Amino acid sequence: MPFKMETLAFLDHLKEHPSYKNQIAHVAQIASRAPSYGELEEPLHPTLHSYLEAAHLLPLYRHQAQAINAARSGKNVFVVTPSASGKTLCYNVPVLDRALMEKRSCALYLFPTKALSQDQLRGLREFFALPGLECAIFDGDTPLEERGEIKRSARLVLTNPDMLHLGILPHHESWSRFLRHLRYVVVDEAHVYRGIFGSHVANVLRRLRRLCALYGASPQFICCSATIANPGELIERLAGLPFEVIDEDGSPYGGKDFVFWNPPTIDRAGATRRSANTEATFLFTELVSGGRRTITFARSRKLTELIYIYARDQLAKEGGELAQRIKPYRAGYLPEERRQIERQLFEGELLGAVATTALELGVDIGNLDATVLTGYPGSIASTWQQAGRSGRGGERSLSFLIALDNPLDQYFMRHPEAFFGKGFEHVLINQANPYILKHHLLCAAWEHPLDDRDGEIFGASIAEARDELMDEGLLRNRQGRWYPSPSVTYPADEVNIRSASRERYTVVDTSQGYREMETVEQAVAFFQIHPGAIYLHQGEAYLVSELDISSRTAYARPIDADYYTQTKEITDLTIFKVNREKEAGGVSVYLGEVTVTTRVVGFRKRRQFTEEVIGEEPLELPPQTFPTIALWFDIPRHVIPQLATRGLDLAGGLHATEHAAIALLPLFALCDRNDIGGLSTPTHADTGNAQVFIYDAYPGGIGIAEKGFELIEGLWQATLKAISECPCESGCPSCIQSPKCGNNNEPLDKRAAKLILEALRGSNSPAP
Repeated sequence: MPFKMETLAFLDHLKEHPSYKNQIAHVAQIASRAPSYGELEEPLHPTLHSYLEAAHLLPLYRHQAQAINAARSGKNVFVVTPSASGKTLCYNVPVLDRALMEKRSCALYLFPTKALSQDQLRGLREFFALPGLECAIFDGDTPLEERGEIKRSARLVLTNPDMLHLGILPHHESWSRFLRHLRYVVVDEAHVYRGIFGSHVANVLRRLRRLCALYGASPQFICCSATIANPGELIERLAGLPFEVIDEDGSPYGGKDFVFWNPPTIDRAGATRRSANTEATFLFTELVSGGRRTITFARSRKLTELIYIYARDQLAKEGGELAQRIKPYRAGYLPEERRQIERQLFEGELLGAVATTALELGVDIGNLDATVLTGYPGSIASTWQQAGRSGRGGERSLSFLIALDNPLDQYFMRHPEAFFGKGFEHVLINQANPYILKHHLLCAAWEHPLDDRDGEIFGASIAEARDELMDEGLLRNRQGRWYPSPSVTYPADEVNIRSASRERYTVVDTSQGYREMETVEQAVAFFQIHPGAIYLHQGEAYLVSELDISSRTAYARPIDADYYTQTKEITDLTIFKVNREKEAGGVSVYLGEVTVTTRVVGFRKRRQFTEEVIGEEPLELPPQTFPTIALWFDIPRHVIPQLATRGLDLAGGLHATEHAAIALLPLFALCDRNDIGGLSTPTHADTGNAQVFIYDAYPGGIGIAEKGFELIEGLWQATLKAISECPCESGCPSCIQSPKCGNNNEPLDKRAAKLILEALRGSNSPAP
C-alpha cells in the first residue's frame, strides 16, 4: 500500500535533521480540487459504454466530454491539461467508438518514448479488449517475425515518431491497407515536440498526411499536451492543420505541497553552494527510508547514475533491504531492462527510482508519494510534468525543486512568484528550417515523387529547398515531378530526428571482449566520450581510453573513480547576414545568420560531492562548425569610459552579461540552457564593436534567438535583477558563472555587468 504522507510533518522532520541549514526557501500549498463533469452529445456504442462503466471511468470529466464531442464531430482536437487529468480517454474513446462502428477503421498512436507505447498497450488490453480490434506496438523492439502480421491485420498501431519516419513511411506500400483505412492519428505528449525534435516531427507528420492522401485517406488528429502558453500555434505548426484547443481541466486534484529547496552556501563570500546532487541524495534517502514511494529526476544520464550511486551507498550504510529497492532509469538501457524497472515500480517492488526525463512522461508506474527535481528542468511545463508524477491517486503529495547553482534556479528561489504566478512558456519549432526540411523532402521524394501540390503540405519554403537538393545532385526533375537521384539510397536512414546530426558513436567495453554498451549522438560525443572521460553506465564508471573518430567508436574500461569529468571548449562566431535590426535601450539589437565554430580544448576532473577541481588535461579534437541564427546587441557608448574610470573590466562585464542572459532566456522560451550558446567580445572582428551574442545551438536555428530578439528588454531586466540580487561579493555560479564556460569563467566582472545592464535599462545616464 502506498504510504499516506503527512507532508508538513515530514518537512518538520527535515528541519530537525542535523543536515538542515535553512534550505527551504518557499513552500507553496496547492489546494485540492473537486471534479467537474460533462455530457456527450451522442451516446457511445453500447459495448464501449459498458467497458467504461466496468472500469469506473464514468462519468466523464468536462474536458474529456468536450474533446470526445469535438472529435466525433470531425474536428482535429488538442487537449492541453495537467498530468493525471485523464487525457488518455480523450483519444481512446473516439478511436474505439469508431472502431466498433466501422469494422475496418484504423488508428495510429504516436508516443515520444517506447515506454509510453508499452504502457498504453497494457492499458488498452486491460480495459478495452474489444473483439476484432488487433492492437500492436511497432517500434525498434518489435521482433522481426511479428512485423508482417502487424502490417496485415493490426487496426490500432502504437509507435514513435522515429519508427514512423524510419520504418513505416519509407515502406508505405506494405502498409497500404492500414493507411487506406486510417481514421485517427493520436499524438500524445505534444509539448515534447519542441526545438530540433519538434521541427523534425512536424515534417514527419506532413509526410504521413501526404501518403494518406495518396491512398485516399484524410485522418483526424487528436493530440494531447501538458499546459503550454501557445497550444494553438504549436499544434498547427506541428501538424499543419486547424485544431480546436480544449484546455479547461475537469479532473479532481488531491493537492500538493511544493517545496523550493536551496542548497546552503559553504563559504563566507556566499559564492559557492553545496552540491544539488548531495541535496537530492539526502532528500531521496530520507523519503525512501520513511517508506515514501519517490522518483528523483536528474537532468542527464551522468547525474542519474551519480545520484543513484550516492543514494544506494547511503541506504546500504543504514542497513536493511532499502538499497536493493531503488534503481536508476534512463534512455540507453536495453529494452528489457527498462520494462523490468517500469514493472517493478508499478507493482511496488521498488520504493524509488532516479530517472532522467524518460520517466517524466505519462508511463503508469503506480501512485507515488513524492518527487524530487534535481535542478529546474528548463521550463515551467516540464517542472509541473515531473512534479505531477506524484499524487496521481488523488492523495495529497509532496514535491521538491532543488536549485542548482545557476542564475535561473536562484532567480526562482528568490522570486517563487515568478514560477507560481507566471504563465507557461512558448513552445518553439521551425518546420521550415532548411537543414531539416531538405532531409524530409528527400525522404518524401523517395516515398513518392514530389510535385507542385506538395507546397500545400510543406509550405512556401519547399521551392528553395527543392532547388538546393537539385543543385546538390540529390533530386532530378522529370516532367514536373521530382525524383531522388540514382545515387540516393534510403534517405530516411541518414536522418536522426532527435538531433541535428544523424551520426552516432558507439561506446565499447574493452574488458568484456569489446562488448557494445550504448550509443551517443555525434553532437555531444566530444563532450561525453573524449579520451580521459569518465563515462557512467548502469551505475558503474568507465574510463574512455581512446576515441576513434573515423569509426565513431569510444573504447572504455571499468574504473573505480571518485571523480567525474567536464570539458572545456572555446567558441568563435562569424556574422553572415543581418536579417532584422531594431533600437532598444539606446542601442542597436540585431537578428541574423551566423557561423559558429566550437573546439573542445581540454577537460577538468571534479571530485564527486565536493565538486573540487582535482586536475585538468588538454585535448586535441577537430573543430565543429555549423550555421545558425543569433541575436546580438551593442553596448551604450557612454558606459565604456565609465567602466575605465571605475577600474572595471569591459571584457569581464560583457562575459558576465552573456552568461547571465543565456541562463535567464529559458524564462521566455521553452528551451534548455544547452539549446543556447553565446559569445561576448570588446571588439568583434566583423563589426569592430563591443557586443554580446546569443545563438541557437543547432544548425539553421529553432526560433530561440528570434524570441529573445522580440523580448530583449524583458531579458535585460530579468538579467539585471538576477545579478543585482545575488548576495555574493564578486560573482558566483548563482549569477554570472557558467559550468559550460570554455574560458574557465575568466574574465568575469559582476560590477561591470551590472553597470552595462543598468545602462541598457536606462537607469544610469552618460557621464558629464
